[in-house]
Amino acid sequence: MSLRKINTVLAAAFVLFILWFGTEFILSPETTAPGFGLPSLPSGDGGGFLIIKGIRDVVLALVLGVLLLTGHRRALGWVLLVEALAAYGDMATVLAHHGSVATALGVHCLTATLMVVNGLLIMRETRRAAATALPGT
Repeated sequence: MSLRKINTVLAAAFVLFILWFGTEFILSPETTAPGFGLPSLPSGDGGGFLIIKGIRDVVLALVLGVLLLTGHRRALGWVLLVEALAAYGDMATVLAHHGSVATALGVHCLTATLMVVNGLLIMRETRRAAATALPGT
């Protein structure tokens, strides 16, 4: 299998996974939240933040999906690198609030790291095309 196909499958998997997870937070935040890794659910009006997290995830997935479907592969690589920061931020949030270390590392850190790897592989895949597109090279 070519590097391009591997990158496409990984990026599509991220789109579907993030879209599914975000949708779950919007539709049933109280049942999805325990999987995030924090020790307790927000109380009172704090549950709205779970829906905000879901909306964030859906938007992140849609941005990746649009870039993937339109063939903007170099931009897709950059966006994967940048969006990995959200997953690293989720990891840091879980750890800072005494949540599940296993979830912080096994879900959030692993997801972020795989996004970085996928982004770097796409950047490598598109490096030659980007170099020939530069004027004067």
